[in-house]
Amino acid sequence: MTETESEQKPLPFNNLFLNSGAVNGLNKGWMYIAGIAATFFGYLICQLLISFPLVNSALAHGVTFAELQKDPETLFNPDKVGIDKNILLIMLLSMFVFALFGLYLVVKKIHHKPFLSIITAYSKLRYKRFFFAFAIWGTFVISSVVVSYLLFPQDATIQFKPTNFFVLLAVSVLLMPIQTSTEEIIMRGYLMQGLSQVFKNGIVPLIITSLLFGLLHMSNPEAKTYGWLIMLPYYCCFGAFLGLLTLLDEGLELALGIHLANNLFSSLLVTSPNGVLKTDAIFLVNVENPGSEFVLWLVMAAITFTIFWLKYRWKNFNLILK
Repeated sequence: MTETESEQKPLPFNNLFLNSGAVNGLNKGWMYIAGIAATFFGYLICQLLISFPLVNSALAHGVTFAELQKDPETLFNPDKVGIDKNILLIMLLSMFVFALFGLYLVVKKIHHKPFLSIITAYSKLRYKRFFFAFAIWGTFVISSVVVSYLLFPQDATIQFKPTNFFVLLAVSVLLMPIQTSTEEIIMRGYLMQGLSQVFKNGIVPLIITSLLFGLLHMSNPEAKTYGWLIMLPYYCCFGAFLGLLTLLDEGLELALGIHLANNLFSSLLVTSPNGVLKTDAIFLVNVENPGSEFVLWLVMAAITFTIFWLKYRWKNFNLILK
């Protein structure tokens, strides 16, 4: 689509980000289905590739096929399958590289859209917003972990091993941005824009993508350990929070910064037997209280939203609706 054609096409939304999805490229329903299919196909292909060495390693360390069939999550436990934690982390995060590449191909070759158009409504990524959100949320995550350890030292053990930790740091810095960006671009970007063209507003896509974000995380070990009653609302609220920021700020930059800070600092600082990622983090948590953590998250989200609201002077809340 040429710039002139884009300018002449009527704008269906007040929201620049939703308009970016509507006026750029081709937007047939089957194309969005193809985009999601390509994303999952890339993810599953990589998962299949890494499963072979993991199964071989597990069998070599005494894990039986029956045990793997009973609990497939055993395959992603580095201690049980006898694989280095950082190597396993590389394998797991590499699945998102394949997923993002699959989506990229569909956006460029089928939708004929600039890939940037599903990330932000602006001509370039607003890096200052990204780094500001990263700093704010990163400060909260680090502070909460340190304060928690000072108040309840019996609930965690320091397991700092310099060599392992700095390898973890390198792997996380290189690959964690791809993992978090893939989730944001798919959920708050591609799907949010696509669904807005079906429902002709922003609120329904916000609700749907938030629920999907929560449901997709229900395969995590935390959900199996603590149950859907606490973990599903947590993940759905996190998705809704990031989606709300995306609509009000008309781009993914704030959501990208928060999601990266959350996952990056969490993987570096805290690991637990029930966590989805078993890493060489500084603290090994022995006692977890998901209810208290959810309440703490709500406070962090409220303060963060207030900071953004004051800094960026958001006033047009119709951006959420249309």
